[in-house]
Amino acid sequence: MSKIPSSFRALTLGAAHVTQSDDVCLLGVQLSSDLSLDKHVNVVSAKCFFQLRHLRRIRHSLDDDSVATLVHAFVASRVDYCGSLLIGAPRKTTDKLRVLNSAARIVSNTRKFDRGLTHFRRSQLHWLDVVDRVRFRVCVQVFRCLHKMAPEYLSTYCQPVSGISGRRHLRSADRGHLDFQRVKLASYGGRSFAYAGPSNWNSLPAYLRDSSLSLSFFKLHLKTFLFSF
Repeated sequence: MSKIPSSFRALTLGAAHVTQSDDVCLLGVQLSSDLSLDKHVNVVSAKCFFQLRHLRRIRHSLDDDSVATLVHAFVASRVDYCGSLLIGAPRKTTDKLRVLNSAARIVSNTRKFDRGLTHFRRSQLHWLDVVDRVRFRVCVQVFRCLHKMAPEYLSTYCQPVSGISGRRHLRSADRGHLDFQRVKLASYGGRSFAYAGPSNWNSLPAYLRDSSLSLSFFKLHLKTFLFSF
């Protein structure tokens, strides 16, 4: 922003005077000039903790299933909204979404330092960690692209190596891998769907990349695979 001349930091359109901002809200996502998404994560965490404080007050009046439903509606859904944007984000950013641990404590009705929270979150609630939730959503989107269930502008980024002339002899073509663009900066280009989608898809085991799988089967076994880490 410091490189932008001061004369371009404001725009006048008729009677409206538009000033420059460090971040903007687009479709519910806080985007900053450095694309770090730290502001977005902070906003999501604050909204989730706000809902959790209210749920904690009425926890004694609800059974476990009702609490789990409310937590999913008011907390987990917020974490998942546009979650694919966090693909490739540094750990210091995704770690700020520890709100899922607090949500699991409310559902399990346990205290802060009680043991077994991770096991409960995985075995009972079937919640993936934030990084794996992001990876899950990206891989599902690639599956949709390959099965003509996604917009064409996304599907063009998911091209099998075997379908590219001059590359069909490569081992990656025999393995069913997708071609992806090479990037210079992993912190920016590596987070684009054109790179992150195919590269995450190629890292999946062969049985998950089988083209005959249904979407429901793929989701089920992809989640099981991610739980194994």
